[in-house]
Amino acid sequence: MLPNLGAISRIPHVAHNLLNDTFLRALLRQPTEYTPIWLMRQAGRYLPEYNATRSRAGSFLGLAKNPDYATEVTLQPLERYPLDAAILFSDILTIPDAMGLGLSFQAGEGPKFAHPVRTEEDVARLAVPDIGATLGYVTDAVREIRRALTNAEGRQRVPLIGFSGSPWTLACYMVEGGGSDDFRTVKSMLYARPDLMQRILEVNAQAVAAYLNAQIEAGAQAVMIFDTWGGALADGAYQRFSLAWIARVVAQLKREHDGERVPVITFTKGGGLWLDEIANTGVDAVGLDWTVNLGRARELAGDRVALQGNLDPTVLFASPAAIREQARAVLDSFGAHSGHVFNLGHGISQFTPPENVAELVDEVHRYSRTIRAVGA
Repeated sequence: MLPNLGAISRIPHVAHNLLNDTFLRALLRQPTEYTPIWLMRQAGRYLPEYNATRSRAGSFLGLAKNPDYATEVTLQPLERYPLDAAILFSDILTIPDAMGLGLSFQAGEGPKFAHPVRTEEDVARLAVPDIGATLGYVTDAVREIRRALTNAEGRQRVPLIGFSGSPWTLACYMVEGGGSDDFRTVKSMLYARPDLMQRILEVNAQAVAAYLNAQIEAGAQAVMIFDTWGGALADGAYQRFSLAWIARVVAQLKREHDGERVPVITFTKGGGLWLDEIANTGVDAVGLDWTVNLGRARELAGDRVALQGNLDPTVLFASPAAIREQARAVLDSFGAHSGHVFNLGHGISQFTPPENVAELVDEVHRYSRTIRAVGA
């Protein structure tokens, strides 16, 4: 049974120098003139300018580990669309890479680890990396992005989101050695040797908390925990091997920096059935995938958390009229209430036509203003 941390004291102050603070206010369930929108993977392969920058960098890791390139691609979607937040360009696997597991990306195959964690000896060797020594390129990128978002008068365009994978999701990649269709190796360890899995998760939780705190200290104004593979777990196993460790991370995070509130979002893909429990971990907002009815989720969550989501990413392959219709359906489901950040139910597909994203962003901003005008 997880402790109910939802009643932690809230610091209502958001960054005073922001030209657009709508995203942060929505996360804190404060009134906004419209529903803010950003997209998971908004800087990525669907944008031709991203592909051009990645080509110059030579590889994905060459892109992610160079603060100049990371800054460039972080800002690219903001130049195209009036999005309400920027998200640090990086990867969820930076922590296990910093642990020395030998991360590489093969074309068409996704991430691979040269040294997966499979044996007692492998687990015993795991240690929390020195964040400054091994992941300084990430915090350097956070600082550089903040500078790039700030104009000559010291006003910042939009807030910057930092992020990490969850302890469980990182463990999936670390044990499987890459992506997986059935998670056979990591789930076999979970059931056969839960002691080893607990040790991996303990190290990961300490590392994730330290990593997110370093991003906050460098200038991230909100942070997100991506529990991409939490939904692969059975009920009971999810609470023990994923959610409990997310709560452990959240309890260690800096929730205020420079006198300003730093909201925390968590997203478990396939985790809608556990919304009530996720909302009790102490996070400020819960991300939802497209299988969840947003109106019912709002009623269940009550005033504990804001909600983020939850358009099916494949809607963006439809006609402009259909995209706008589906955007309105999501907004209508949530209603004219505070505490909604519009997003996709998962990351944007690399095959998405960029012009369709423009239709979505425009409709979310336009229609949500009308909802609030009627509800006022």
